[in-house]
Amino acid sequence: MKIWVDADACPKPIKEILFRAATRTGIALTLIANQMLAVPRSPHIRAVQVPKGFDVADNEIARRVEIGDLVITSDIPLAAEVIAKGGRVLTPRGETYDQGSIAAALTMRNFMDTLRSTGVETGGPAAFSASDQHAFARQLDRELTRHKPA
Repeated sequence: MKIWVDADACPKPIKEILFRAATRTGIALTLIANQMLAVPRSPHIRAVQVPKGFDVADNEIARRVEIGDLVITSDIPLAAEVIAKGGRVLTPRGETYDQGSIAAALTMRNFMDTLRSTGVETGGPAAFSASDQHAFARQLDRELTRHKPA
């Protein structure tokens, strides 16, 4: 298993949790972004910079992900691609997507996009909070424990 991070929009506290987890478990962690990222010196952690452009980082993650890998993203179309390839998805707020939940998430995303395109103010997501950070850490631990090599 490898962990891939859609790092352009990933909150700093989540990256720090992931750095500690990669160091503790030895699982390969790769952050992909269209900007340079500072990451700790570790044989388990690396950052990959991709060219700027719409969905370039997402496309790179989708290209690299393999069955059983974990992707950290809040991008629902990317999550759908990852799941279709046999990967698992965890959002920075600690939510998971799987075969059973991704279709509903895509439908809601598309519905909200339609509303926004007609001029309806839908608001944005709530500010990232400490409870989101704790939910992420708990769910990450569950994912790492569940998929620990025998």
